[in-house]
Amino acid sequence: MNPRRPFADHVAVRDGRILGAGSLEELAGWGEWELDERLADKVVMPGMIEGHAHAMEGSVWQDVYVGPYDRRAPDGSIHGGCDSIEAAVARLRAAAEAPDAPETIMAWGFDPIYFDGPRMTRHDLDRVSTTKPVIVVHASFHIVNVNSLVLERAGITGATNVQGIVRDGNGEANGELQGMPARFLVMDAIGRDHFAEMTRETALWNFARSARNAGVTTSTDLANQCPDHAVENLLKVTGEDDYPLRIVPAFLGSAVPAEQGVARVRELVAKSTDKLRFGLVKLISDGSIQGFTARLKWPGYYNGQPNGLWYMDPDEIPKIIATYHAAGLQVHIHTNGDQATETVIDAIEMALRARPDADARFTLQHCQMAHEAHFRRMARLGISANLFANHIYYWGDQHYALTMGPERAERMNATGTALRLGVPFAIHSDAPITPLAPLFTAWCAVNRQTMSGRVLGASECLSVADALRAVTLGAAHTLKLDTELGSIETGKRADFAIFDDDPFDLGGAGLKDVRVWGTALGGRLFPCDGAA
Repeated sequence: MNPRRPFADHVAVRDGRILGAGSLEELAGWGEWELDERLADKVVMPGMIEGHAHAMEGSVWQDVYVGPYDRRAPDGSIHGGCDSIEAAVARLRAAAEAPDAPETIMAWGFDPIYFDGPRMTRHDLDRVSTTKPVIVVHASFHIVNVNSLVLERAGITGATNVQGIVRDGNGEANGELQGMPARFLVMDAIGRDHFAEMTRETALWNFARSARNAGVTTSTDLANQCPDHAVENLLKVTGEDDYPLRIVPAFLGSAVPAEQGVARVRELVAKSTDKLRFGLVKLISDGSIQGFTARLKWPGYYNGQPNGLWYMDPDEIPKIIATYHAAGLQVHIHTNGDQATETVIDAIEMALRARPDADARFTLQHCQMAHEAHFRRMARLGISANLFANHIYYWGDQHYALTMGPERAERMNATGTALRLGVPFAIHSDAPITPLAPLFTAWCAVNRQTMSGRVLGASECLSVADALRAVTLGAAHTLKLDTELGSIETGKRADFAIFDDDPFDLGGAGLKDVRVWGTALGGRLFPCDGAA
């Protein structure tokens, strides 16, 4: 990923950093050396960087998986998918009736957009249990379904004045809760603290194993309220010598008043280490497209669903962004629908006029429906994009048929347009929304194939080289870490992804099949379980 020296056969490492890459004769000039030939038959790349994932990738496996397709857990086991609401209910009932069943039955990965017929309601989950709380988190993590007992404990009725409560024909809460405010009501009622759970020692190690198995050496945790107990655990676990992952948490800035958020992030920055880097702020403007909670411009959803939810008051977005920007903090903003993207770009432009900064690196996360005019503005303003390439495979058919419609689905996650117009960009998995696997994400961006094999937007396809850059230097740029990570060149950290196959030999069609041997962090090797 060093354009001046894209390929080399040796790399010299000292004190966890790269002295250089080139021939043995060139590198011998650095002084006394030892030749380590353990990777002589491997292919080494810069450690891949997951610019949008969540530490929940390590904690969700304590709950029941009810997603529509098979998933591989950090320990390598395969969890089969559920092909209907009935299949999900049956799996939940089995979990509730097991001898070691927990007090709360929690599931994740569910997505009704894959199934014909009515959506899940409290009546479905009452068949799982009427004596235990039952909660099903959708694949987007923006929507939950609950049984009647949870509604009762949370005090949620048809009259509850909270955004996102779905009601039945009689005006009663039907058990589907959309958006963060309603979801937090539920989690508070049953005593689940995801920020505590995802930063427990076992969860953070699971997160690291998933990353190592995918060739990832640095990952974001891109929405964390960073309570003291979570920060303490992050510091403890990442501080262990054999922990194989650098983590970049993003403070969830939309969860508190902006002035309070600024003070907290400044406290956190002082705690940063080599393997734990604070300083990012995450804002969430709207919901998910496949959950029909994203904010779309006219003509809205292809199947006529009402427009989605604002997670932040659009009138307040400019002030919130300006406050964090004025404090010199880098802001990443979740925007899925094109209306949300346009609103946020307007707010960023106002903030930059008030406080010019040629290297602010505002980053729009997902940014799935942006069109060419949006990308032109982003290039002019220096805004980066982290595009959700995996969506093309996992939800592309549904976007074509239900959410965006055929024409707009062709432009979703427009990496080709970003490249052509000079918008710095990365691509991501949003794990655990989709599996943490940058080589698969790169395959999605190169081929743009849906599950059914349809190609969506052939003009937006990337080359193999550009896709690999997006998961290395591109992601490093969005995190302001491109002086330390993302390429194998003098002065950078000796973080490597190590493969049994050459991605360029396998080509665009074979990117997802490249075998990962392991990683190196600061020059220390971390082979995958079972690697020779």
